[in-house]
Amino acid sequence: MDIKFEHPQDPSFGDLSVFAKEDPEKMAEQLENVFSEDMIKSIDIVGNFVNIFLKQEYLIKEAEKINYEMEFRNDLGKKGNSKIMIIDYSAPNIAKPFGIGHLRSTNIGQAIYNIYKILGWNCIGDNHLGDWGTQFGKLIVAIKKWAKKDVGKMTVEDLEELYVKFHEHEDEKLLEEARDWFIKLEKGDKEASEIWKKCVDISTEEFNRVYEMLNVHIDETLGEAFYQDKLQGVIKEMIDKGITKESEGATIVEFDDKTVELVKKSNLSSTYFDRDMATIKYRMERWKPDLIVYEVGSDQSLYFKHLFEAAEKMGWVPTKGFYHVAHGLIRWKDGKFSTRKGQTIHLKEIIEKTIEMAKKIAPENDEETIREIAVGAIKFNDISQDPKKDVIFDWDRMMSLDGDSGPYLQYTYARAMSVLKKTEVLEQKDIGTENIEVNSDEMRILREVYKFKEKIAEAAERYNPGVLAEFLLSVARKYNEFYAKNRIIGEKEEDFRVFLTRVVASLLHLGLELLGIKTVEKM
Repeated sequence: MDIKFEHPQDPSFGDLSVFAKEDPEKMAEQLENVFSEDMIKSIDIVGNFVNIFLKQEYLIKEAEKINYEMEFRNDLGKKGNSKIMIIDYSAPNIAKPFGIGHLRSTNIGQAIYNIYKILGWNCIGDNHLGDWGTQFGKLIVAIKKWAKKDVGKMTVEDLEELYVKFHEHEDEKLLEEARDWFIKLEKGDKEASEIWKKCVDISTEEFNRVYEMLNVHIDETLGEAFYQDKLQGVIKEMIDKGITKESEGATIVEFDDKTVELVKKSNLSSTYFDRDMATIKYRMERWKPDLIVYEVGSDQSLYFKHLFEAAEKMGWVPTKGFYHVAHGLIRWKDGKFSTRKGQTIHLKEIIEKTIEMAKKIAPENDEETIREIAVGAIKFNDISQDPKKDVIFDWDRMMSLDGDSGPYLQYTYARAMSVLKKTEVLEQKDIGTENIEVNSDEMRILREVYKFKEKIAEAAERYNPGVLAEFLLSVARKYNEFYAKNRIIGEKEEDFRVFLTRVVASLLHLGLELLGIKTVEKM
């Protein structure tokens, strides 16, 4: 029975509501047969809406399950049925510091990975580094012309400075030199390969430091260069299967929208498209995935439409297909960032400034806790918003203890933990549901935490961790409203209120973990 349930904001319309287009009374009868007696308190029909009121006892039992984390995880894990998902995310470019431009892909990608994993999918995160292409011809030219020290002694900032300098002096002669050096690199030229390898090592060390700060752990790092020895076979296969054509000395794929992607340039060098096609074939053969997800900026939407169309023509399609999570940009209020113009901002600078702000809102905390507050603020500011929309970087909103922020959730968790440390009610198993008087503030918490599993599943289905982020905020708001109006310690309702506090703490801990954010015990 495929029914779309909604959760009415107004409790007078029930805990669940269904719109019956034709016969609401028949729908109500069907629902009475679907739900067990211990779940439903009553069913009410208002116009075409069938409203379901759940029993208080049932809501308490459902809340109780959240406290048994392993059982809760095991129950969630049955949904994925061990299907395999590959998610391509982060993918920073070699020879450039980890800029804020790659933050969205890294954060959203890791959260999607975490959410699918808890739902029982076998997830493989693949960091497809930008470590090949004509930009390396440009960098080699810049190093040979303007470098003041050996490449091996450079920092990633030094490499970025040289890359920017190339574009400041760019003309046709320099571009021709860059193309020549990239062709040499493709052919295995010793000098070009040594410079390239040093650039990769310097950059990888920088990226790993950033990932550690962001609590990000990606399973595989297979950059574009990894597929270099597979390109000719893939290009031949595309030609043999008839999906290419010749045009002005180049080999292309033409798509239904009459646009094209280059397969082989007129100078015979490979393309980004070839490397992505080789990547899909390799992933299909190695992992046999059910689903391949790309978390890449929305400016690449047409490109991924072409890539998926070409893969379908080649017969390289996972059973559940491809999906492009197309994120918007992170912007300052006056525009976006540009590495070529030297206008980008490095993520470590953002983290350093956020740490200074975190010290002001939590001055008594140790350095590790301060860092987790800062990183949590940065990540939540990003993840909590719809991936498709641009994000305006707003320091005050990001660090607010009162609004929609990571620190607000961490503070709520710390508040709940403070209550649990003060109470003498230590562990609560099989809490009795009989004769518990639940007030309106407590009922709002019960009605909200009941949605936890559903919101995790919805976040996966929509490839949008922001669904889960908004839900965590809603739980935190309701708990803080309850906390402001109701004493807990020493009251006759202490047992039940401690139980609610424990549920909220468990839920926030797991929910933030799925978003890649750590909780803090004190704040």
